Amino acid sequence: MSNLSDVGFPVKSNEDVNGLVELWAKDVKEFPCEKGSYLVFFDASGVEIYLQMDLRGELLGFNPFFASKSRNEVLLTQLIERDTSEMDGGYVASFINADTPFVFDSPNIFANRFEFPKRCEIQLNAFASNDLRVFEDTKIFLESQSAETKIASKSFAATGLHRHEEDIPPQAHAVFSGEIKQFELKTNATSGEKFYWLLIETEIGEIDVVADPNLFEIEPKLGGIIRGSFWLTGKITRLGE
Repeated sequence: MSNLSDVGFPVKSNEDVNGLVELWAKDVKEFPCEKGSYLVFFDASGVEIYLQMDLRGELLGFNPFFASKSRNEVLLTQLIERDTSEMDGGYVASFINADTPFVFDSPNIFANRFEFPKRCEIQLNAFASNDLRVFEDTKIFLESQSAETKIASKSFAATGLHRHEEDIPPQAHAVFSGEIKQFELKTNATSGEKFYWLLIETEIGEIDVVADPNLFEIEPKLGGIIRGSFWLTGKITRLGE
């Protein structure tokens, strides 16, 4: 599994990835920034691929995103630059309604420049990992737990926030559980492959989850609960004053 398979682009090798990059690059919209340009490929399903082109015209990498419904008010407190690419990065942030710190990456991070702290609205994606679990309802979720470990059906923990203690920049990772408010089995129009989108209500707000169908042991249903670890990526949808 990979982040790409979570949005209907399953890959098995570097050759598969290179082929997709060539395909995406044929139909993009360019968004300049101080470090170069983000070349964005838009799929009809809502999948977006952000190719990174530096000021020399060289492609540095790419990041996936899924444009959907979640909106959260957050306070951005720090920029994180990544060593994977000079155009990669993320933010340390806190949810306004929960005062909960976390980290999220952003596919077009250098398209926005401002002083910190900065209040804004974001759309937050969570790309699922292999440990994703789905439960038919809250009762079954709670019964699945041991007496020693009780986890709420709506929870959120930013697991990558303190990696700097190991001389690693904070990572955009979280473990959460939440209720399925909406879901749809989407078809990636470019690849023809399926992927799930789910709008999940957690204790801090709503999050758009995307996941490879192969991660599901049972089909999701409204009112069901999901639990797992995720890569978080978000886009600013509105800057505050």
